[in-house]
Amino acid sequence: MVKLVDTKDLKSLPFWECQFESGRGHHFKMNKPLIISDKNTKSLTIKRKIIKILEKNKINKPNLVIVIGGDGFMLQTLKKNKNTKKLFYGVNSGSYGFLMNRFSASNLLKYILKAKSIYISPLEMTVNSKNKIKKSLAINEVSILRQSRQAANLSIKSNSKNIIKKLVSDGVLVSTPAGSTAYNLSVHGPILNLNSKKISIAPISPFRPRRWTGKIVSDKSKVIITNLDSKKRPVSAVADNIEVRNIKKVTIKVQNKIKFNLLYDKNSSLHKKIKLEQLRKEVN
Repeated sequence: MVKLVDTKDLKSLPFWECQFESGRGHHFKMNKPLIISDKNTKSLTIKRKIIKILEKNKINKPNLVIVIGGDGFMLQTLKKNKNTKKLFYGVNSGSYGFLMNRFSASNLLKYILKAKSIYISPLEMTVNSKNKIKKSLAINEVSILRQSRQAANLSIKSNSKNIIKKLVSDGVLVSTPAGSTAYNLSVHGPILNLNSKKISIAPISPFRPRRWTGKIVSDKSKVIITNLDSKKRPVSAVADNIEVRNIKKVTIKVQNKIKFNLLYDKNSSLHKKIKLEQLRKEVN
């Protein structure tokens, strides 16, 4: 029997009932699988179809969480569940759905049962701002962005080694392999293979040095970005969708203690999606 959980009561529920506290999604407890759905019409329609399928069929995946929404909803859900060892199967109801699977009512059970799993670790952003320290996770990227009409003046280090002493630009972006086909690709950063064990550092509209294209560093690196003129040229740091303004320094590293287990259909794995982006040719 499927149980509807009212989002206003989420905080009072134990984990197996619900683990999402923002109030954006709808949650359902089944015998074992958990459904977490965004609130838009398309998501709710898919949710109802999946409920009917799972009421008639049993899935022996006790740690399965089915997430219905777009990439942003999946990112938010993963970070809310960072301390669990659940298996996350995304069903796309957004526009692109790079982290998601295509919904097929007739093949849903087969796709879930034969899905391939991958582990991804997020970036951890530690920000120094107004004598306060704040930490946030980013599965795709951390973006350092100018806040005013003036370009940012930034220095970038990898551990204790200078990568660039002074970058004058609109900002800089540090990306994981999973996020390398998103904002990173739009600023002409490299696409990284999931098993590359690398992270990308890419400038956003660089003015000086104008031809600097960025750098790829080991995922064991600690990237330190400092605002060289925080009073006159303020910048913000954004970890996926969490923003901290007026930062002085940000430290970024891969948090290998956290691993998200994502499930993908055999014919549309994240590896294959990244390969397709590498081969894609843009047309006017």
